[in-house]
Amino acid sequence: MSANSSREIRSTVTSEGTLELSIAVQERPVPGDNEVLLEVGAAPINPSDLALLISFAANLDTLSVSGSGDQTVTSMELHPAMMGALKPRMGESMPVGNEGGGVVVDAGVNAKHLIGKTVGAAGGAMYSEYRCLPAQSCLVMNEGTTPTEAASSFVNPLTALAFIETMRLENHSAILNTAAASNLGQMLVKICQEDGVPLINVVRKPEQVEVLKKLGAEYICDTSADSFMADLVDALVATGATLGFDATGGGNGGKLPGQILAAMEIAANKTATEYSRYGSDVYKQVYIYGGLDMSPTILNRSFGLQWGLGGWLLTPMIGRIGMERFQQMRERVARDINTTFASHYTQEISLAEMMQPEIIRGYAKQATGEKYLVNPQK
Repeated sequence: MSANSSREIRSTVTSEGTLELSIAVQERPVPGDNEVLLEVGAAPINPSDLALLISFAANLDTLSVSGSGDQTVTSMELHPAMMGALKPRMGESMPVGNEGGGVVVDAGVNAKHLIGKTVGAAGGAMYSEYRCLPAQSCLVMNEGTTPTEAASSFVNPLTALAFIETMRLENHSAILNTAAASNLGQMLVKICQEDGVPLINVVRKPEQVEVLKKLGAEYICDTSADSFMADLVDALVATGATLGFDATGGGNGGKLPGQILAAMEIAANKTATEYSRYGSDVYKQVYIYGGLDMSPTILNRSFGLQWGLGGWLLTPMIGRIGMERFQQMRERVARDINTTFASHYTQEISLAEMMQPEIIRGYAKQATGEKYLVNPQK
């Protein structure tokens, strides 16, 4: 391998119904006038990466490995019923990795001032040794910040901050969040404490309750508890929350979004002054922003007619927020990357280790408290 080469992870869906992970070796890119060349030091494996990396349709029981070193190829069969949805990417060798952190080692004529700076970036293809990016898409970190600290400076921090912006834009006054013990959930607890926003945290295990209690979270509801619905209604009455963000897409056998809306309706009716056969006139909104549970979303419509269930994605939301406010959000992340927006990882792996079956099974679980960090230079 030449000194001017760069290795990166690729994911390919084949016409034979398999998904292949491989390492591509190519020439190190040369930055254009307004670009920087980033030596990527760290890139997290987020749930949003998995759909491209190993696909929702992969059968992990069929994992097999051939070759060694940079010639390693890891294959897994895809569920035949899902192949239609993957047709647009068939035969395409696709780079992977939504975000990462690194040091600028080269730059075009208009970005020379960034050489030597540690930056966070979300430009795709971040499971790479070197990545060329527009300078304006990089978040320049404060002096002393490491690539590992900068690695998760986009997806989770900006999503959590954008939840608050959504709340304000849509005239709500409090928030509910599920999968709340995750890195994103813990960030949201800290943001809401700093900004004085009431927050209900929904988790699924008693040990996750303890994680959030240590952070000072006030309202925590455990779906595994017999008292879950009663606890949820009490928290909704106390906070007045009418906006929920659900990371599961289903949860509780697909019932969680509907349970949240039902509990919001019960809470609203506790303060209603008159009966209406159409339900309360309080508008209730739940957004699904993740797919941790792939079961169907089931709604037992016991929450009147003033409600909404929709999808939520960061990129279009940034368009609604506007660039001026978005820049303020980015600056807040850079300032507080080691406190409010600090991420925690359980394992650091190399590009080669990303393709090992036992490690794939580990990061595919998306287990709370088990976040993997890729070091392409390892």
